[in-house]
Amino acid sequence: MNNLNEHQKGIFAVAAAALLWSSGGILIKLITFDAMQISFFRCFIAAIVFAIVFKKDILKINFFMFVNAAFYALVLIFFVLATKKTTAANAIFLQSTAPIYVLIFEPIINKTRYERINIITIIVCFLGMILFFTGKLSPGDLRGNIYALLAGLAFAAFFLGMRKNNHDYHFSSIFYGNLFVAIICIPFVTSLHSISFSNLWMVAFLGVFQIALAYTFFSNGLKRILAIEASLISLIEPVLNPVWVFIGYGEVPSVMAIIGGIIIISAIAIRTLLVETPIMRGRFKNTLP
Repeated sequence: MNNLNEHQKGIFAVAAAALLWSSGGILIKLITFDAMQISFFRCFIAAIVFAIVFKKDILKINFFMFVNAAFYALVLIFFVLATKKTTAANAIFLQSTAPIYVLIFEPIINKTRYERINIITIIVCFLGMILFFTGKLSPGDLRGNIYALLAGLAFAAFFLGMRKNNHDYHFSSIFYGNLFVAIICIPFVTSLHSISFSNLWMVAFLGVFQIALAYTFFSNGLKRILAIEASLISLIEPVLNPVWVFIGYGEVPSVMAIIGGIIIISAIAIRTLLVETPIMRGRFKNTLP
């Protein structure tokens, strides 16, 4: 890493974050705890690591910070619930629709016009989302899909809230979001009589690496590369998440889910390239009359 320039270090940092994030599906599937028990250990451990790493930064608080922390807590809980109830592919792809809700609600909040490219992206992504609800769905699959959609909505609200708040409060939002989850989930761990070593190391990995270290990598990488680069590199997570689950757990997503996921990820990636790349920005800035 010493021979790399700052930009290359940023790319590697964001890629490492996405790779760590992608491990969530397989570990959540393999851990025998229920969703709320996993959420407790995962977030309690992550909160401890954040307190150690970011120290005084987690003490910076304001009203918006607590709102954002609450939305982030919902993301964390709904994602684990979704991954336990439905396929990992459905959980991660439907959560990855968060940018679509941002495109829908940001113009309403900021009182700006909708751009045509965003309207097209939203329509295409919703068509992709419909495919997840086609075919024979068990009650668990349906609930899991709904949890995943709620995770996406909460993620969008968290993202919009983070934009509204000063960057100085970002680390504390993540810390308190994890802390909120741990507090909410305390009643669910009282029924545990023993913790196996396999469960212990996996929840520890989720807390230390999949949440805390991954976010540290991402925040450091974001300082060195463009936002568009970070957004595109982050798409490694939804692509690899179901791959690890297939290899390590044998779970095969439905054909419709794969097609829907490809449509959603492709639409978001293409829209990001067209709108955020300077050379293309002017060409695609037309707004609806």
